Amino acid sequence: NDAMKIALAQINPTIADFEQNTKKIIQFVNKAKELSCDLVVFSELVISGYPPRDLLEKKAFVAANLDYLNKLIERVRGIGVVCGFADKNPLSHGKAIYNSAVLFEDGKVLHQAHKRLLPAYDVFDETRYFEPGNQYSSFLYKGCNIGLTICEDIWNDKDFLLANRVYPLDPLARIIEDGADLIINTSASPYYVKKREFKRKMLANISKKYSVPLLYVNQVGGNDSVLFDGMSMAFDATGRMAARARDFEEDIIIFDTKTQKQELHPITGTDAESVLKALVMGTSDYVRKCGFAGVVVGLSGGIDSALTASIAVQALGKENVKGVFMPSQFTSMENFEDTKKLAQNLGIELVHLSIVGIFDRALAELSSVFRDITTEVTGQNIQTRIRGTLLMALANKLGRLVLSTGNKSELAVGYCTLYGDMSGGLAVISDVSKTMVYELARLVNKKGELIPDRILQKSPSAELKADQLDQDDLPSYEILDSILKAYIEENRGPEEIIAMGFDPDVVRETIWRIDRNEYKRHQAPPGLKVTTKAFGYGRRYPIARQYPAACK
Repeated sequence: NDAMKIALAQINPTIADFEQNTKKIIQFVNKAKELSCDLVVFSELVISGYPPRDLLEKKAFVAANLDYLNKLIERVRGIGVVCGFADKNPLSHGKAIYNSAVLFEDGKVLHQAHKRLLPAYDVFDETRYFEPGNQYSSFLYKGCNIGLTICEDIWNDKDFLLANRVYPLDPLARIIEDGADLIINTSASPYYVKKREFKRKMLANISKKYSVPLLYVNQVGGNDSVLFDGMSMAFDATGRMAARARDFEEDIIIFDTKTQKQELHPITGTDAESVLKALVMGTSDYVRKCGFAGVVVGLSGGIDSALTASIAVQALGKENVKGVFMPSQFTSMENFEDTKKLAQNLGIELVHLSIVGIFDRALAELSSVFRDITTEVTGQNIQTRIRGTLLMALANKLGRLVLSTGNKSELAVGYCTLYGDMSGGLAVISDVSKTMVYELARLVNKKGELIPDRILQKSPSAELKADQLDQDDLPSYEILDSILKAYIEENRGPEEIIAMGFDPDVVRETIWRIDRNEYKRHQAPPGLKVTTKAFGYGRRYPIARQYPAACK
């Protein structure tokens, strides 16, 4: 084989921003040329960004992506480029497009591959848009027989996955049979906590099993709810990691087929660190890609809003985050002090808006219909809806986005108010359990106290009536979060969860609450996905249903 220097370029595309995405591709092509590389590899559907979802059904969108690919092919000289795009299916049957990757050089297309395995689980919907490819050929390029694969095509190894194989086909095995001695995988593989260890093992296993180097190039950045961690990797023919890009930021790394010299860029250490970095990236990208300058966050003196505000400051800069404190007659002095201290520590502007007068007025107006509802659920919900209205007013006037601050544990059991604390354009921590919220808050404070210590110590409370604590209405968060994980992320049934040692009444009550509150989640703002199963478009349940009926 000839020696070849290959650059793995992970970039953060914006969906359908063909102009900027192409500019960025050219920037990274030029970097690769400066590093005297022979070939540069980009991620899956990099020209349009992934996932474009139903934009793929628009002929003009597909035409534009092809147009920009052709501009790239015309323009780039002196280096080979692999990049992903959507191609038209020329046949009169099947889906209209392929999920494709192409290798071009000096104005000529040298090879093209169509994705074979089209995932249709969790957040993926590829069978909705794409026709599967049917070729398994390798191709000769600069003395290497390259097998070009797209994302899922390498995720079906029978020895590694054993019982969990989704597809009968293994495109990778076929490409190796065709003589490939270097595998390139162009990918858009979403992040969730603990996935990276699985991915590293799987990729190392493939390169070792077939004794071929494997280059995996992943997209990076947040696109709505779905976060991509980048962390592109190269493995040599023994399964040793030869190169690794950073996580959650754009990067370029080199694999030299001759020297195979290691280039391992630093990545986050613990699960909590990776979740925090994912949320910061996801918040920054969502706000920026949606065209907002800044955000508004309602601060209560509680830990959820404190964590959300500190993530927002890391993501957007303190000048772009406005905190809003909206006390009622039930707000404690502690929460006044803690919110003020939090805002000072974060360096953000804090607006005070009392809801006492508006709340009294609403109760007076309703008094002809109801007697004393001040502390009933109806009255509690009026308070949080007033706060939602004030936050939205500020956002409208200032052209900002409201970040809602509810966590996954609350959203799961419906411990949140529609059009109240659920108002907003992005739910930053809606896939973070309450126990993980504390872990992330402690991490935020690692370099010095940003979130006041008392916020971490005090018992969680909605403060919508006197002496109210979350634990009056819910089991302890340690127990609740374990049940939620089993039911939502692991799909276990009530009896299985009870068999894990939990109180049967608590399990049934919790599951009943999760199922009964489906309607609220259908109206929740998009949230950032950091677990295997987040509420939102990767989890599709009917609202009107009678299952599991045994739980109440």
